[in-house]
Amino acid sequence: MHDRPDDESKRPAPDTSQLPFVAPCRKLGMDAPLRWVRLGWTDLKRAPRQSLLYGLFALLLCYAVGYAGLKIGGTLVLLAMLSGLTLIGPALAIGLYSISCQLQNGLVPVLGYCLRDSARGLGNQGLFASVLIVLFLVWVHAGHLLHLFFPAGEVVSDEMDLWLFLGIGSAIGAVFALVTFCVSAFSLPMVMDRKTDLVTAIVTSVNAVLRNRKPMALWAAIILTAILLSVLTGMLGLVVAFPVIGHATWHAYRETVDASDWPEYG
Repeated sequence: MHDRPDDESKRPAPDTSQLPFVAPCRKLGMDAPLRWVRLGWTDLKRAPRQSLLYGLFALLLCYAVGYAGLKIGGTLVLLAMLSGLTLIGPALAIGLYSISCQLQNGLVPVLGYCLRDSARGLGNQGLFASVLIVLFLVWVHAGHLLHLFFPAGEVVSDEMDLWLFLGIGSAIGAVFALVTFCVSAFSLPMVMDRKTDLVTAIVTSVNAVLRNRKPMALWAAIILTAILLSVLTGMLGLVVAFPVIGHATWHAYRETVDASDWPEYG
């Protein structure tokens, strides 16, 4: 997806049948996640209008999901749906990866290019987004089923029931979130950046996370902290937090995964 000189564009495409099953990853230091956040914040400042537009979309989506949750089953279903929304966050951030890529190439970010870049590898991206949406729906359904065992209504009368619900719900949500984090940490940026298949991108992402457990645990903690701070501001903080994390994810991919063996988009 990077602009290349004419002589490079005329080179024959590499033989993809000889590509490895997984892209190699680099060893990360514990300072890497904080560096990604700084780079993400820099990208936000360089393209504030485009970035904040994605943040505003994420905010409106949260409000829409929250309203639907209240209508469906009250406060507990609302909590389940909002927490489950984090599962599809990586798919929503594809445009932010494109903005960071354009800035990296010395271009002025254009939203039209974001749509173009999002359309590249559309089949893989659509399949991955579908997987995330299915996970989200399963999580919402699990939360709804869990809600059946606890008092219904807007207010939970028994405080012990509330804490038990939150404890069980958090444990179930943590499993969903861990799986989603491992498979999506680097896969979608790689699919957008290189001509690769979804399986290779997912295996690459899981491999990179497992080989850098401590830095990636810190990265997950930073993302969780950003989400919690957004919740404390009535989700308004998501307008800034979402684009910063999205931009940072692009820089995390570029620093961690060596996908140079895979062809770029012309």
